[in-house]
Amino acid sequence: MAEKRNDSDTLSANREITLTRIIDAPRELVFKAWTNPEMMSKWWGPKSFTAPTIKMDLRVGGKYLFCMRSPEGRDYWTTGVYKEINPPERLVCTDNFADENGNIVPASAYGFDGEWPELSIITVTFENLDDNKTKMTLRHEGLPTGEHGEMAKAGWTTTLEKLEESLAELKK
Repeated sequence: MAEKRNDSDTLSANREITLTRIIDAPRELVFKAWTNPEMMSKWWGPKSFTAPTIKMDLRVGGKYLFCMRSPEGRDYWTTGVYKEINPPERLVCTDNFADENGNIVPASAYGFDGEWPELSIITVTFENLDDNKTKMTLRHEGLPTGEHGEMAKAGWTTTLEKLEESLAELKK
């Protein structure tokens, strides 16, 4: 479904990942994939992970609670607060490691060592292109550098591939 990857996919020195995709789907549908729990459960998480729990209170100030399950059966929970919802152009939320009850926990609770911020920010923008395509840009600020930052970038990369595959399935 992705026509191309943008050469601007980066992990910057200031602890930020930026990924850009051209998706062969209308902007409204791509935005819905990010804001509809049923749709998100089909693609959320890195390759080989599933998403058994996707809960959203989709309003500014509302919280989300997502679970990613590894192939080995380990659950990784994240939570955050929606800071901006501008359909179908922009979505901004905080992002934290969490337990299954939505309580914020340190990265070390999942065995991640090193310097992890308690809070990060995810911004996703959706731009209309010709032929019902969407330029989607994801920026995740506040991530560690080094190996853990590269792992986060790899995880986001395969997650977005799953999003593209999920949207392609809807077109069949």
